[in-house]
Amino acid sequence: MKKHSILRVVAKILIPFVLLFALYVQFHGDFGPGGGFQAGVIFAAGIILYTLVFGLDTAREVCPKRVLECLVAGGLLLYGLVGTLGILLGDRFLDYSVLADHSGQHIGILLVELGVGVTVAAVVVSIFFVFVDRGRH
Repeated sequence: MKKHSILRVVAKILIPFVLLFALYVQFHGDFGPGGGFQAGVIFAAGIILYTLVFGLDTAREVCPKRVLECLVAGGLLLYGLVGTLGILLGDRFLDYSVLADHSGQHIGILLVELGVGVTVAAVVVSIFFVFVDRGRH
């Protein structure tokens, strides 16, 4: 891949915009189309593009296995805690109206979507790394 300098330069320019678009989809998801799942897949696509252009070893330095495992668990934990908070405050699972009036609804859905986005991105990248590792041996 060292020979493909144009591809490497274009990827270095393009990947930050892909990741930025993923963040836009993540935090705009409660106002329009998008949300955690879509943002997670877009973010993972940026990491996968990075891996395809710069190699698996370089991508593993950027996204170590342990960090991906922590992100999967952390995203699930965030989702579960926000949902359980509704039960602990006397309402139903994932009912944000107990957090506060209108702002509680907004904060609750933002946190849930963030948990989904982090989990989806980490799982998709982890699955990709497993398939790439499998092909190397």
